[in-house]
Amino acid sequence: MTLTVGLTYDLRTEYLAMGYSETETAEFDREDTVTAIEAALQRLGHRTERIGHCRQLAAALVAGRRWDLVFNIAEGMHGIGREAQVPALLDLYRIPYTFSDPLVMSLTLHKGMTKRVIRDAGVPTTDFVVAETTEDVETVSFPGPWFIKPVAEGTGKGATPASIIRERGRLAPACLKMVAEFNQPVIIEPYLSGREFTVGIVGTGRSARALGTIEVILKDTAEAGVYSYVNKEECEERVIYRLMDPATDPVVAATEAIALSAWRALGCRDAGRLDVRCDAAGNPQFMEVNPLAGIHPEHSDLPIICNHLGIPYQELINWILTSAATRMAEVN
Repeated sequence: MTLTVGLTYDLRTEYLAMGYSETETAEFDREDTVTAIEAALQRLGHRTERIGHCRQLAAALVAGRRWDLVFNIAEGMHGIGREAQVPALLDLYRIPYTFSDPLVMSLTLHKGMTKRVIRDAGVPTTDFVVAETTEDVETVSFPGPWFIKPVAEGTGKGATPASIIRERGRLAPACLKMVAEFNQPVIIEPYLSGREFTVGIVGTGRSARALGTIEVILKDTAEAGVYSYVNKEECEERVIYRLMDPATDPVVAATEAIALSAWRALGCRDAGRLDVRCDAAGNPQFMEVNPLAGIHPEHSDLPIICNHLGIPYQELINWILTSAATRMAEVN
């Protein structure tokens, strides 16, 4: 069946031209990402129409434009619910779309709320405290070293070697500095010094499956100890991505089980990725989930996993579209 597929996205160049900073636009997409998705959809036999960001979508909807389905990769700019804005508008107009719904998008952007749900679901994750004041920091009862990051950012924003806090006296000042810089609370967790993995997931609910797992190995040229924003931006020079085999590595098998349990417990849809890191004893712990994962064909983690597995980019896009299309019948 041929579909008319709208594309919603936030182009980094557009926001930079509006005067936003490199940091503010770190999560936004490059032109070649949108071009790659569009080309894959057209090769699959579908018609495509570029829509753009949330305000452009709102204007298009008011003008009466409609699509069979929207392929949504828009991150949004403002507010804790920014990733939910496009899905909420599309729900209002009863237009199906790829990836997760507004509830999941809002929940998972907040790392503390996500870990509360994950913990209640019995998925292994570390202790944590969400802190905005010195008094909040003083409630931290688990031993250091600690790791701090903004509670509602992605792409490694705010995660640097300075996020590793080894002295109790430095914890509150470092947290308050980060609160001021990012204008939001921080999440404080034990620093996990073990292996780090990214698990790709495709599908929804019981049909979801672990696509594959890569271990993130930092080179000597990388910022030490953390998969930081800089390391992600310059991954070709700083990071080795090693495809892992759960059949031969019990830690990887446990990691994929944790990732799949978390994905289903949170209600994520279609495709995404989860980050898992081991503690000093080698036990994998859920870190965070990205239900709106980057899908640049060469630089984003989910397509990197596909590339390691020899899965064509077009096939990944088709899996995502097929998973989302099952909801069209529910709307109609």
